[in-house]
Amino acid sequence: MEIDIIKINGQSAGSKVKLPKHVFGIEPNEHAVYLSVKAETANARQGNSAAKTRSMVRGGGKKPWKQKGRGAARAGTIRSPLWVGGGRVFGPQKRDYYQALPRKVKALARASVFADKAKNGQVTIVEDFNLSEPKTREMAAILKALSAEGKSILLLLAEYDANVLRAARNIPHLEVRVAASESTYDLLRCEMIILQKSAVDKIAGAFKK
Repeated sequence: MEIDIIKINGQSAGSKVKLPKHVFGIEPNEHAVYLSVKAETANARQGNSAAKTRSMVRGGGKKPWKQKGRGAARAGTIRSPLWVGGGRVFGPQKRDYYQALPRKVKALARASVFADKAKNGQVTIVEDFNLSEPKTREMAAILKALSAEGKSILLLLAEYDANVLRAARNIPHLEVRVAASESTYDLLRCEMIILQKSAVDKIAGAFKK
């Protein structure tokens, strides 16, 4: 599959780039994408919510009153779950939500999304560019020229560029990643993927045939 290379002013560069077949030309595997997103979102959970049970609440070591003769219900501790200030029954405890996923399944999921986006015309290749200053208006002008305004966009750079990252951080629905570091969820939730020309080779090398 070949795609025209676009300049940042929106005009054609007069050349094309061939997308790697083992990434953009595969048959998408929906189940691999599902497993990958499920694992990513689960692994993002902190699992810090916790409540004290009756054994964790401070106090209550002494029996409040004797067993019989008072005319009240029996009580063994003031930290019973029935009492105000007592422990909680079956409260949440700290836990690890981590889900392991084979490396090949992760790679298949990412390649599946790349292939689906390319098939539906949601991948744009632009010439390599950098910004002299981290100005939001310059990045906004590039997006406007590429007809990407109002869309959720994932911009994949060939190399880390601090100016581009700083220029993009105030633009809603725009995520910037260095190529080959994007996750399946990053790819899936965007409407448009913008790839720098050099980033194509980097992605091709990240996926083994």
